[in-house]
Amino acid sequence: MTARAPLRGVLVAITSPFDPITGELAPVPLRAHARALLDAGVHGVLAAGSTGEAALLTEDEFRQVVGWLRDVVPADRAFVVGTGRESTRQTVGACKVAGELGADAVLVRAPSYYGSSLSATALTEHFRRVADESPVPVLLYNIPKYTHVALAEPLLAALLTHENVAGAKDSSGDLKNFAAYTAAAPGWAHFMGSGSLLYAALELGAVGGILAVANILPALASEVWERWELGDRAGAGAAQERLGPLHKTVVGEFGVPGVKAALDLVGRPGGPVRPPLADLGARERERVGEAVAAARADD
Repeated sequence: MTARAPLRGVLVAITSPFDPITGELAPVPLRAHARALLDAGVHGVLAAGSTGEAALLTEDEFRQVVGWLRDVVPADRAFVVGTGRESTRQTVGACKVAGELGADAVLVRAPSYYGSSLSATALTEHFRRVADESPVPVLLYNIPKYTHVALAEPLLAALLTHENVAGAKDSSGDLKNFAAYTAAAPGWAHFMGSGSLLYAALELGAVGGILAVANILPALASEVWERWELGDRAGAGAAQERLGPLHKTVVGEFGVPGVKAALDLVGRPGGPVRPPLADLGARERERVGEAVAAARADD
């Protein structure tokens, strides 16, 4: 069996560039952006995640994005694919496509449309079946901001011994929740999803972060983890102090439109978001620019 890249470090939740005229996916900017991120030192790429506007892609586009990025990401960097769908059957199918196209692991959010009707048992069985049938390891994805379904600690405990569940990404923004995750599943690869909490998550046992903010200043995001690994807590903390406000403004306040606006400002492929998302206005872009400038002040 082919060795998989290690699941650790800073992985970038990469954006999906669209042609500003046709609205179609733009493969050349996508691959160029991925190469620039990898050259800057990120330890892997998440394709078709929330920041990649995965919910707005067709299944054909999903397959295209995964294939285009797999061609760019080298074998020694982690390549993770977001495969959460509304049905268990659809999710399993997306996991199989990701596996066929060379993913090292898949990131699976909770179904959301019928979320209020899902019992804890039904949600557990959904993830269990996905893990049973996925050809590659599964990372659970807690993103209640978008799904309105929080993955509770007992769910992790129920899946603790499943050999194909490798870990979890927590984007709740709640350190107490992250601490509960690491306590419930101490052997898993736990990733922080908030760029403002990466340092704190490392203190709690995180193996790294899967971060939207890494699109903008990938070297700075990677520096937090690299310095932590070297035992340079002061250096990691200093990098975090610059990264945190950037995340809070660009990602936390403005979301995907903010990330794409920031990419435009730093000279990398950003471009339009896909409707019904809306691009930022002039004042909002100005605030994004101020946040980027402050984070880059020491460069």
